[in-house]
Amino acid sequence: MVDILNLTLPELEAWMQSLGEPRFRAVQVWQWLWQRMARDFEDMSNVSKKCRALLAQEARILWPEVSRVQESADGTTKFLLRLEDGALVETVLIPSDSREGVRRWTQCLSSQVGCAMGCTFCATGSMGFERNMSMGEILGQVLVARAHLCDVRPDWPILRNLVFMGMGEPLLNLSEVMRALQSLNNDKGLNFSPRRITVSTCGIQKGLKDLGESGLAYLAVSLHAPSQDIRARIMPRAARWHLDDLLAALKAYPLKTRERITFEYLLLGGINDQPEHAEALARLVGAVKGKLNLIVYNNTPGSPYQAPGEADVLAFEQILWKRHITAIIRKSKGSDINAACGQLKAANSI
Repeated sequence: MVDILNLTLPELEAWMQSLGEPRFRAVQVWQWLWQRMARDFEDMSNVSKKCRALLAQEARILWPEVSRVQESADGTTKFLLRLEDGALVETVLIPSDSREGVRRWTQCLSSQVGCAMGCTFCATGSMGFERNMSMGEILGQVLVARAHLCDVRPDWPILRNLVFMGMGEPLLNLSEVMRALQSLNNDKGLNFSPRRITVSTCGIQKGLKDLGESGLAYLAVSLHAPSQDIRARIMPRAARWHLDDLLAALKAYPLKTRERITFEYLLLGGINDQPEHAEALARLVGAVKGKLNLIVYNNTPGSPYQAPGEADVLAFEQILWKRHITAIIRKSKGSDINAACGQLKAANSI
């Protein structure tokens, strides 16, 4: 049977036409799946009974199973999801309040079960790599989150931003991530603007150009080091693409008007958080149209790293400002439930 959530709209149109259904019927079904979040073909009331029966015979609507939901003291919500084959992934909802006092949410999406990159500061990296996630599994995380917001917080249902910053390296699952982005951008379905979607990579040469030329999402780069030596020590696999070559590629990366590349820089106490590191970082990224998110390391059991002191963090930020680098200290949320940056590790969650 076909996992209907794993079909893009053009694929759904072609498949339904192969069943003898008109093309417009696929649009109706697509809207039921992604706008009304139908979980049963019988709920699709404007679809003919004959078509509903045919769909029930030939296809499934396969949402991830919610195994556990944890809520942080700051409102961050983490979901442990079980996929059809039993694989476990995590996705996180992060709250923020707008100037109008309306609560909005950002969802951190996973794209792989585990991760092959093995960054030494990342809990997901210690899991190793199991497999890529399908488009349906990636987008199923959004359905789960939206259903949760409607059920649990009916006054705050606005899922505003999506960030591919959960488990896995998105550019190592490029085909399925691109299919997911195409579906997210479709105005007949989830209808997310590209400026509301960010894809984060630790620096994978293959696929970077394709992502930029697609215009389907903004780019974030997990930099975390001001030199090739430090990057090779803390991100050994990502560092196989030399830092100089990565920066050269980013200088040529296609950007829309007012779009900038976001650099993520995790501050590790005594490793990359000293004034000389800030000076080197300013020189490194100064020629790229971008901005820096500074992230204070979230302590993880068994990790060799520790968070830097507050004075070191503020001094680091000040040096960047003086060098005219746009940099902000990003407040971590959800650390009390291991939902903050670098803490996702679904395999040991239950």
